[in-house]
Amino acid sequence: MWGPATGLAPRLTWSVLAAAGRFSTLRSGTTKRKDLPARNRLGLSDFSPQHLPYTDLEESPWWMSKCRSEPGRYITNRKLAETLIKLMRKKRKNPEKLFLECNPGPGILTRALLEAGAKVVALESDKTFIPHLESLRENMNGKLKVVYCDFFKMDPDNCTIAKPPVYSSNELFKDLRIRAVSWKAGIPLKIVGILPFRSERNILWKLLYDLYSCTSIYKYGRVELNMFVSEKEYQNLTAGPKNPNFYQALSVLWQVACDVKLLHVEPWSSFDICPQNGQLGKLKHREPLEPIQQNLYFIQMTPRKTLFTEELTPVNYDVFFHMVKHCFGKRNAKLVDHLHSLSPVDAKHILKQIRKNEDVKTINMYPRNFKQLFQTIQCSEDYAHKWLCNENLEDSAMYRTDCQNVS
Repeated sequence: MWGPATGLAPRLTWSVLAAAGRFSTLRSGTTKRKDLPARNRLGLSDFSPQHLPYTDLEESPWWMSKCRSEPGRYITNRKLAETLIKLMRKKRKNPEKLFLECNPGPGILTRALLEAGAKVVALESDKTFIPHLESLRENMNGKLKVVYCDFFKMDPDNCTIAKPPVYSSNELFKDLRIRAVSWKAGIPLKIVGILPFRSERNILWKLLYDLYSCTSIYKYGRVELNMFVSEKEYQNLTAGPKNPNFYQALSVLWQVACDVKLLHVEPWSSFDICPQNGQLGKLKHREPLEPIQQNLYFIQMTPRKTLFTEELTPVNYDVFFHMVKHCFGKRNAKLVDHLHSLSPVDAKHILKQIRKNEDVKTINMYPRNFKQLFQTIQCSEDYAHKWLCNENLEDSAMYRTDCQNVS
C-alpha cells in the first residue's frame, strides 16, 4: 500500500517549476527512443517526447516571485469567518480539528475557529501581525500556536538557499508534533487561507507535485486544502471537456488527485489588504494589482483515498504528469497520435481497451479517462518498456536528484 508512512523513495525534483514545459526522467518501464524504429507521428516528434511550452508557469522559481510588494489580503469580516467555518465543518458535531491557517493577519478567522472548538496553528509571514496573534494565543489554553512562517513558500527546491520566513515542513511538523498517518486514514489536518494572487498558478503546480509524490505536507497524509482562489484559477481547476477554453493539464491532475468542491463565492471587495505601511484597508480601484470585478472562490480540495493504485504510485507519478502534459500540448490532435510519441505500446489496442475510438481527441477525454489510459498502458504485458524517454532528460534529472541529496 502506498502512503506517507511506507518509506517511499525520494521525490525527483521536476524542472518544470524552474522552466515551463520541461520534465524529469521517466523512470518506470521506459526505453530510449533511439532503440526503436522511427515512424511517422503526424507532426509529433520522431525522436523524443516534446518539450512543450506552458506559458502558465513563470520562468523563475515560484518562490522568487517578482511580486514581493504584493499587499496581503485578509478576512476582516466576522460574518464571513463564521460562514466559512460552517462550510468547512460540514455536518459534523465534533468540530475539534487541527487547522493550519495561512497568513491570518488580524486573526478574525483565527478567533472564530478557536471559538468553534478547533485547534489552530497560525502561520503568519508578516511580522506586523505577530504581536496581535501572540496576545490572542495567551487566552486560548494551548489551542493556538503562532509561527512566523510563509506556508506558500514552504519546502523550496533544496538546491536553492531560502530566506526566512521560509520553513521546512519536516521542521515545522516536528515542532508541532504532527505525525504522519497512512494515506487510507482520515484527514489529519486542514489548511485554510487565500492563495497569493500573482503566484497562485505556480503554487498550485507546486502543491500538485507534493501531493502525487507524498512529500512536503502530503508526507503526513491526505491533508485537506480550503483555499480562496481567483475566478480564473477556479475555472481552470474544475474545467472538463464541456469547458474547452479552460480545460488543461492542471485541470486533469487536480481532479484525478482530489475531490474539488466549491464551498462559497465572495466578492473581491470583502477582503481588506495590508500594503507595505502595515495599515489594513480596501484595495483602491486605481491599483492595478487585481481585477476588482472578480469574485474569490472558496474551494475545498480533499485528496482521494483511491488516488494511488498498483499502476499509479508516488514513485512513477512523473510519467503520468508527462503523459497528460504532452497530450495537452496539442489538445486538438488525436489521442492516438500522442500515444505514438509517448509509448511503444499499440495505441489502437490501448484505446480499444478503454473504450475510446481512434478519432478521440485530447480535449474530449475526461480526467478519469487519463488515469484509466495511464493504468492500461502500465498493465500492458506484451511490452517490457511502456514509455519513451531520451538520455538528455535522464542526465538532467540525475543531476537534480544528486543536488537534492547533497543539500
